Amino acid sequence: MYVAAPGTDSGWGFHLRAELLNGRLAMLGFSIGLVVEALSGQGILQQLGLGALLPQG
Repeated sequence: MYVAAPGTDSGWGFHLRAELLNGRLAMLGFSIGLVVEALSGQGILQQLGLGALLPQG
């Protein structure tokens, strides 16, 4: 695993701005997933056509 040296503008490695963007996009995706699930009444597996993987009961 490569960690970028502090103060460098390298495009590779763990940077604060990259981690912030990743966290924000993860929160956005999770929120959108909750809204779509609430509006459709189906879970994510059912929406993807994988409802057969869910336990019946």
